Amino acid sequence: MKKIKLPFTESEILDLKSGEGLLLSGVIYTARDAAHKRMLEDLERGNPLPFQLEDSVIYYVGPTPAKPGEAIGSAGPTTSQRMDRYAMVLMELGAKISIGKGDRSLEFREKLKECRGLYLSAIGGAGALISQSIKTCELIAYPELGPEAVYRLEVEDFPAIVAYDLWGGDIFASGRLLYRK
Repeated sequence: MKKIKLPFTESEILDLKSGEGLLLSGVIYTARDAAHKRMLEDLERGNPLPFQLEDSVIYYVGPTPAKPGEAIGSAGPTTSQRMDRYAMVLMELGAKISIGKGDRSLEFREKLKECRGLYLSAIGGAGALISQSIKTCELIAYPELGPEAVYRLEVEDFPAIVAYDLWGGDIFASGRLLYRK
């Protein structure tokens, strides 16, 4: 596992390859479907976004409430493809790194290469384990969206896998080929 201090550097993005395991430490923002939609509406209205997109990492998660003494409840990834239409706009504005689960559209993968970004996969079904790497959780926007609001997470050794790299590497395609043999 490669340890990465966030934000990612350009050289780290260039060096990482599909299939590499990562342990991320730093700041990650959460956003799911409803939050993405609201951010694009804010952009259209000329309103400021809840966080600076440049060099940000967006995690597709709707965390459960924290138990006493914990920063967050279960925080497993949600299916990413639903965010593709929004994510492509946000990538153009600097949000080049996203974390979720599952395959993405061809259009998203092309935009990812164009914007020089990465798509990371977190392990679905491991939300309780992932939550142990989240040290703080702060609600920063759209509280009316509940778990789909935007949160600022400080993480330490957050586990992720490079799903799509800048060079067209695709862990989903390579995995399917491996098991077809």
